[in-house]
Amino acid sequence: MHLRAFRAQAQRGKAHSKLGLRLVSECAIYSSMSATIVKSTEKVTLLGASALPGESLAESLARAPVLVAADGGVDAALALGHMPTAVIGDFDSASEKSRARVPKDRMHRIADQSSTDFDKALRHIEAPLVLAVGFTGRRLDHELAVYNALVRHANRPVIVAGSDDICFHASSETRLALDPGTRVSLFPMAEVRCETTGLKWPTNEIVFRPWDRVGTSNEAASSEVMIAPSSRGMLVILPCSALDAAIQALDGAGRPSGG
Repeated sequence: MHLRAFRAQAQRGKAHSKLGLRLVSECAIYSSMSATIVKSTEKVTLLGASALPGESLAESLARAPVLVAADGGVDAALALGHMPTAVIGDFDSASEKSRARVPKDRMHRIADQSSTDFDKALRHIEAPLVLAVGFTGRRLDHELAVYNALVRHANRPVIVAGSDDICFHASSETRLALDPGTRVSLFPMAEVRCETTGLKWPTNEIVFRPWDRVGTSNEAASSEVMIAPSSRGMLVILPCSALDAAIQALDGAGRPSGG
């Protein structure tokens, strides 16, 4: 590498460090299933290609300021005046115009057709928390795959935000500060028991199964709700008004951010 190019690359690295962010590689094509592309000490907003309700991106960036686009999400980001720190995916949906506008060292193609762009992006991000917007309300198969990915990547704190609800995977005991009467739904993606306190209808004696018993439309009976699943597989669904409570519960909860 020429000295001038090396110095330019070093300056880019310093700039990213000031943002609490490090791009691990500038390689355009990734064959590794787990190589880190974005490593951030701040929360990350992961943007998908589905329709965005109202000011959802701005609200997300106010809470998670590092923006990463999953493939076609780059079109929405640029249309709203935001340049992503990184774009991750197989690039079958990002427009040519958008791909041309983003610096090449921010474009990270994952040559893998066996997973969704959400999964591709999620497994290559290390951050205290990922707030995912633009992944609900369009293709049902893709949305279901998002919830599947939440369970498979259970050690990554992720909140998926839609127009009405938010969803996250409870991988360990989780305590939520909620207003009494807040809707709390528990949806199992596997056979799992779930000890809870602070809910109107107790769940401790229930064996949840996705093909049998689920826990929709419970509600908070006190200002703190505790959810402790027996194993992997329990999704928690709350109204969007509980987003900050969910972020507080998951952020710094002691779970590793990668892997």
